[in-house]
Amino acid sequence: MNNTARQPISARIWFAIIMLWFSGQLAWGVENQYFNTFVYDNIKPDPRPISWMVAASAITATLTSILMGALSDRTRSRWGKRKPFILLGYLMWGIFTAAFPAAAFLKPVGLAIGIAILFDSVMTFFGSTANDASLNAYVTDITTHENRGRVIGIMEILTWVAILIVYGASGLIIDALGYYAFFYMIGGLVFVLGIIGGLLVQENPDKMPPSGSYWEQIADTFRVQNLRANKDLFLLLFGLTLYGIAEQIFFPYLIIYLNHYQKLETLQSSLLIFVCILVGGIALAYPFGLLVDRLGRKKVAFGAILLKMVGLILFSLTSNLVFMTITGILWLAGMSAWMISTGAWTKDLYPEDKRGQFAGYFILFTVAFTMVPGPLIGSWLGTHFGIPTVIDGQAGFIPTPLIFQAAGLATLAAAIPLAFVKTRKS
Repeated sequence: MNNTARQPISARIWFAIIMLWFSGQLAWGVENQYFNTFVYDNIKPDPRPISWMVAASAITATLTSILMGALSDRTRSRWGKRKPFILLGYLMWGIFTAAFPAAAFLKPVGLAIGIAILFDSVMTFFGSTANDASLNAYVTDITTHENRGRVIGIMEILTWVAILIVYGASGLIIDALGYYAFFYMIGGLVFVLGIIGGLLVQENPDKMPPSGSYWEQIADTFRVQNLRANKDLFLLLFGLTLYGIAEQIFFPYLIIYLNHYQKLETLQSSLLIFVCILVGGIALAYPFGLLVDRLGRKKVAFGAILLKMVGLILFSLTSNLVFMTITGILWLAGMSAWMISTGAWTKDLYPEDKRGQFAGYFILFTVAFTMVPGPLIGSWLGTHFGIPTVIDGQAGFIPTPLIFQAAGLATLAAAIPLAFVKTRKS
């Protein structure tokens, strides 16, 4: 066990985690939805470019997280292993978030789409270096099995607060100031909070040099004996993949569905999202974290799967704003419980000397393996079973409730590999 993991988490470290995790989730929330809606509204109203952009970003995030996470495992500096990657990554993350909308100035449309995908991928490189690989590994370094669920519960609250701002208030900001000012604001906030949080990060310098070379460390993971030694972790990651594919069938198209299929006004959709996140995400995150530590990771994860499935199916069957809010709370609560339980569970199973690298494999299974096929399935459902439309002279398609129904049923598949995973403390 790392010595830092035995120490209580100081107020300074808590403040650093809060600043970094909140700003990172704010940036990811904007990228996951408003990069998509920006392309849809300002470049081409077609789900297919969105699926291409999501896929490119997912591949970038995966490769970055594995390679840069392994590099952070091996880094030895007076600042520590993770801090240099966290600090520089957050600063560049903010800059490229602000730069993204410049793609819309380019003509023809194909060039604008290509540059948007490129900008998204560059932003993802820095975000994945800072957050997915380095910060996630750092949190694993400083927590134990006994407090990990509670810490991740707090982080989950910050995630939902960030999402609440992105989904509940961003539409109003965009309506008032426009997309460009919105992206400048988000990028600037990530930049500033990244400086504050990054400088506050503290690590005990690791004096022991890592064994083997960098590429030997990467290759070692895929040797049969190591795959067997980490069988439970890879089974769990496979379950995360199945769950994530189901989620990505509908999630990139959520706001498009609310605005164009349900025809909700910006204020209505913002209010719906605000209430769902406030109750299903923020209010329940810490209790779920306590439940994960007391009841166990596996039981909470199974309950989360059922809750998510039921919520999505019911959400798809109503156009009433009140019932959409209630059912939205259900599937958001399922998401929250799932992310906390499996987030703590995977960290329990990481090899101690390769936490950064395995944080990268977490992204491989939860991003690349999910955000490539999932949005493509959603795009296929949206174009083949969607409603043809024309927006600002551009032909496109409006996704229907089918994407939520398909996602709800597909979520159940995640329970299969989880049934074979053994829990253990670390």
